[in-house]
Amino acid sequence: MLKTLVIAEKPDMGRNIAAVIEPKAQNKRSYLEGENYIITWAIGHLIGLAEPDLYDEKYKKWRFGDLPIIPDDFKLLPNPRTKDQLQVIADLAARSGELVNACDAGREGQHIFSLIVRHLGLRQPVKRLWISDLTAETIRKGFDQLKDNTEYANLTQAARARSEADWLIGMNGSRAFTTKHNELLSVGRVQTPVLALIYDRQKQIESFDSLKFYEITGMFEQDGGIAYKSNWQGDRLTDPEKAKAIADKVRGKTGAIASYEVKDTKEYPFKLYDLTLLQREANGKFSFSAKKTLDVAQALYEKHKVISYPRTNSNYVNAENIPEMHKILDAMRNSPDYGEFVNGANKRFVHANNKNVCNPAKVEDHHAIMPTMRKPQGLSPDERKLYDLIVKRFLSHFYPAAEYKVHTVLTEVEKETFKTTVKQLLSLGWKIIYAGDAPASKGSAKEKSKDKDDGAAEEEEQETDAPFEVDPQKPVVCADAEVKEKETQPPKPYTEGTLLKAMESAGKQIEDEELRDAMKDSGLGTPATRAATIERLKQVGYVDMQGKRIVITPKGRTAIELIRGAGVELLTSPEMTGHWERRLTEIARGQASADVFMGNVKKFTRLIIDKVNVQRPAARNAFARPEPPAKGARGGKKASDGGESGGSVAVAAKKAPAKRKAPVKASSAEQSGEPAVIGVCPSPGCGGSIFMGRKGYGCSHYKTGCKFVIWKESLGRTLTDAMVKSLIGKGRTGKLKFAGSGGESFEARIVLKDDRTGELALERE
Repeated sequence: MLKTLVIAEKPDMGRNIAAVIEPKAQNKRSYLEGENYIITWAIGHLIGLAEPDLYDEKYKKWRFGDLPIIPDDFKLLPNPRTKDQLQVIADLAARSGELVNACDAGREGQHIFSLIVRHLGLRQPVKRLWISDLTAETIRKGFDQLKDNTEYANLTQAARARSEADWLIGMNGSRAFTTKHNELLSVGRVQTPVLALIYDRQKQIESFDSLKFYEITGMFEQDGGIAYKSNWQGDRLTDPEKAKAIADKVRGKTGAIASYEVKDTKEYPFKLYDLTLLQREANGKFSFSAKKTLDVAQALYEKHKVISYPRTNSNYVNAENIPEMHKILDAMRNSPDYGEFVNGANKRFVHANNKNVCNPAKVEDHHAIMPTMRKPQGLSPDERKLYDLIVKRFLSHFYPAAEYKVHTVLTEVEKETFKTTVKQLLSLGWKIIYAGDAPASKGSAKEKSKDKDDGAAEEEEQETDAPFEVDPQKPVVCADAEVKEKETQPPKPYTEGTLLKAMESAGKQIEDEELRDAMKDSGLGTPATRAATIERLKQVGYVDMQGKRIVITPKGRTAIELIRGAGVELLTSPEMTGHWERRLTEIARGQASADVFMGNVKKFTRLIIDKVNVQRPAARNAFARPEPPAKGARGGKKASDGGESGGSVAVAAKKAPAKRKAPVKASSAEQSGEPAVIGVCPSPGCGGSIFMGRKGYGCSHYKTGCKFVIWKESLGRTLTDAMVKSLIGKGRTGKLKFAGSGGESFEARIVLKDDRTGELALERE
């Protein structure tokens, strides 16, 4: 009897599956063989779309006249690094009667499998394993409920359309702008509008006109020992004399309570995590990049099997997940870290009618990220941090709401009105889980207007767990009044966390949760691809990291200006790309046609070529670097700060082969005599570039007062470019060995002690 061939996405997944369905299988290194099943795996993408030169030799040279390149049928090309594993799958399939697609249960997993089947011409019937975690119980249940792969035909079509659309825009857009402007410019269906978001934010910051204004705070006292702080109400004051006059007028005077309202309120637990929300919070709390969070979450899922499938865009579960959540809670009862919280938890809060948890209408392929029943062992510190976030969010839903009394007091004195809002804690409820956390982490989970950028006077809500009450019948005395000078603040530069939020809502600043949920289908990219898009922008030199902040480089700026200047603004439009993403989701649901979508993408590809064709080439100095900090600075290898001529073109998130060269004069730093740019100056508000000079690394804004410099010979070591790049980007180097005064060696990191001056210090391990 012919066996069934199971194809997983990665080796770990394959071994996990084999341990359940064929525990006595023989390990043949690249596959496992048992009595009924052979289990093997892809290694991510074994096959991709072929590059243009495989359609025609002439495409080896980049020429504008050869564009657009629009294949009738897209050719497939095996990845040369993993072709041996592809051959293993071909050989095993030849002696198998049925296939099981056990790749990741999502669009990309479906795509990986379908490419293998198409390329190898496999004709066997196919079943689909669709599971959300890798525990033995789930795998066993999944094999008991295998679906026919034809049920996922629409998802396969959407995955194929996404891949081919990316190829068309990436290949044609990159070649068109590169050959027209003599600079290697990477263009992508998703990456370009994301870069436009960063560009537009930077322009807002630069054009922001700061305005001074004045706030008046009064301290009021009432008989019986009650004292409270209150903010003056009125139009924003820009005249300091007027503000001072009001403060002087009310100070020491007796007033009355004009109104006093007390309202009971409840705060419910925050939503369970989807991948994007997890990435945002891990960036805010631990400074993890989006890619790092995805990699760590994938390890927790695949290697440790302690969380469910992480690449989800849902914050909710289905009704059938509720009993599973109860079992997971029971499994944690003896946990040394969470047992105390489990003992205080109550299952009655997690039920099918709790729409904060269970909302099947908002669960597509996968439910929210949750812990599994498996006990974690051997987690790295970073894995433990992320696991802790997921577990605490999960446990919080088994607790009651936090309860508050909100007191709102309007006080009038000398015809001036002051307002006080006091939030009095009655019961911590679910917040007890976070009581031991650092203060920042409690607030960072909030999805309120945390990213407010206008710098306007914000209502100060005073939180207290002490009793608060005023008597509206009694007079009050304004014991003191003070004036504070404030300044409106520009919008904040994006961090990876806030950029992910903008990508999720296609750049629209949407605070309303339900509207944001509705926008998820039309965001930029998907939860699984957003991290790769951000990494891509770094790799091609369009953005730099300045601590947690994302800073656009000169090359990134010029790229957006050239694309918009060509008249293809749609290529930079988050909204349009969001509409495309929604269309792909509709294709996956069987609500839209892949052929119509691809027809529109081809039309747009031709439009790009037509528009760029009549564009004037960029001026020679369009990509010029800022002025170097010192005369006679030595040239060196250019870092990818955004002005380099070398690099790779983004096409379906792949690097172009090394042989691929644009018809551009690629002048290296050594040839041109230009000093090497190491990165963006970390001095707050500077925005200059750090250059390598003869004795140190200085800032291009030194003439306008920037004092930042790092000397090459520092702390007994000669610093390298890589060390300085790490210092200005991350604030520290990796571990280094040093010799102590007594000859003993020790490990330490060099850290940036003062980001204004470049002063360094040692941080011993």
